Amino acid sequence: MEEVPVTVRAEGREETLSVERGANLRRALLAAGFEVYAPAARVANCGGRGLCATCGVRVETGDGAPADADHWHDRLAARYGYPRLSCQLTVEEPLTVEIPEKRYWGQLLPR
Repeated sequence: MEEVPVTVRAEGREETLSVERGANLRRALLAAGFEVYAPAARVANCGGRGLCATCGVRVETGDGAPADADHWHDRLAARYGYPRLSCQLTVEEPLTVEIPEKRYWGQLLPR
């Protein structure tokens, strides 16, 4: 399988991962040791079904940005500036994501 570079910015560090094309972004981030959840949501989340809205990431726009939002939360994210749900993103092209700091349940604040 072909691998795609995904640059991740989180907690003051930047790392580029090699992710299999077609992989789910949430699963890839968790497998690489990145925490996409706030403390409480680590144990009480929907498991990647797009229901709890706590695995948000900011996707850098431009080349490699995922296609138009097709999940209800991602449509709202695009409209109001909230992070996109990593569980609803498939890695197809190189991309850069930022995992915002989360202190409470999801705390997905607009910019």
